[in-house]
Amino acid sequence: MFKEYGSYDATGLAELVARGEVRPAELLEAAIARAEAVNPKLNAINIPMLEIGRARAGERLSGPFAGVPFLIKDIAQDYAGVHTTSGSRALRNWVPTAHAEIVNRFLGAGVVIFGKTATPEFALKALTETELWGATRNPWDPMRTPGGSSGGTAAAVAAGIVPMAGASDGGGSIRIPASYCGLFGLRPSRGRVPPGPLHGEFWDGASSEHVLTRSVRDSARMLDAIAGADIGAPFVIARPQHSFAEEAAREPERLRIGFCTRSPLGTEVDPACIEAVRNAAHLLEQLGHHVEEAEPEIDGPALARCFINMYFGQVAANMDEAKHATGATDADFELDTRALGMFGKALSAGEYVSSRKQWNGFARALGRFHQTYDLYLIPSTAMPPSRIGELAMPAAQQTLLKMVLRLGVGKRLLNSGIVKQLVDQSLTRVPFTQLSNLTGTPSMSVPLHWAPAEAGGPELPVGVQFVARFGEEATLLRLAAQLEQARPWKDKRPTV
Repeated sequence: MFKEYGSYDATGLAELVARGEVRPAELLEAAIARAEAVNPKLNAINIPMLEIGRARAGERLSGPFAGVPFLIKDIAQDYAGVHTTSGSRALRNWVPTAHAEIVNRFLGAGVVIFGKTATPEFALKALTETELWGATRNPWDPMRTPGGSSGGTAAAVAAGIVPMAGASDGGGSIRIPASYCGLFGLRPSRGRVPPGPLHGEFWDGASSEHVLTRSVRDSARMLDAIAGADIGAPFVIARPQHSFAEEAAREPERLRIGFCTRSPLGTEVDPACIEAVRNAAHLLEQLGHHVEEAEPEIDGPALARCFINMYFGQVAANMDEAKHATGATDADFELDTRALGMFGKALSAGEYVSSRKQWNGFARALGRFHQTYDLYLIPSTAMPPSRIGELAMPAAQQTLLKMVLRLGVGKRLLNSGIVKQLVDQSLTRVPFTQLSNLTGTPSMSVPLHWAPAEAGGPELPVGVQFVARFGEEATLLRLAAQLEQARPWKDKRPTV
């Protein structure tokens, strides 16, 4: 057994393999041993692939991460012959017959995939608690959520099962778990990483695929391995002049950074999240960057409503696709998922298109902001991670929702206070991440701050978020590497 497994990032492990100092099979057994020790407490891995992993570890592997143990997310990252449940009872028996392109690229990078990580049903929440798989827990405090929808991935990486793992971000699903679990999380620009072949775009282009990591260099090197259009992709983004790994190794130029701690919804922001941003701003000034308070001229509640309208429509379509693929019925979906689907069916085509058109206005406003500022610094989340079960729907609300579903009055309620209540419940804790998704811009959560969630409680990570111009992942990676060197986080590990 390779006892030093947990002290290396993925790049470091790959270098050991390349020098012949350790075999992929040894690394895999170390990863499996760690999973066996902590996964029963965390519920991060819901679909083991041990036989597949062991067979691959015995193959002749190549690529930048040859021989490194790896996990993929249980939605959209399909592996032929292995269940993809998307966290839903409706898909518990669905088995794809082909790899997703992102999985092909992970494999091309040389990783050894040995399992799938938990996600909320259809990746719909900023926590990972499902009727199918149960609750996934945060390694820093197992009474709290690791976030979502890449919650299983974040828990597995933070707990040291793997140094990095597959993730995706349609509304903050890389950055929120990164913040809650003390990890680095980069959400690439729209179209940077292909979602094919089953999709041209996920969530109308709001979602991006990548990884969660402990080190910046791992994120950069994996982005080099997976970026680029696949066959039939709707558009192509030009690669930077240098590789992302080379960019991450370069010193950033002096950047102009605007920061804001106000919630775009006008809702509460926890003092620890505000402090994290202000401390980051002070650090940036010490590093020579120009930092001042500023924010783009964007109607936050309007952006949230546009995001929720997309959410409604996507859930309705996902439910229909699942029913067609597996013969599932409404009873196979969680209650709040069924409610979202009802609102999606009540939304007219014209209303959906009108809402979708507003995304352009948000992107133009952010573009005007980026004419003055290279980066926008904001909290990753507005509050610390919720306790397991804390956000479960109250019994009275469940009863009301069941009655609404029986009566089929979604259209009547679509513009009512109930929908506003759903927006508030969904986004009040995480109102900062959707801007990047709807504008297609790259963004990242960086683990620069730790604070007690409550008096006498354990310290929890608090990430800060940076949003860059479209296509400028290189700017983010250069700054992230500088911050990583100035305030290292790799030795901050939870005790599980």
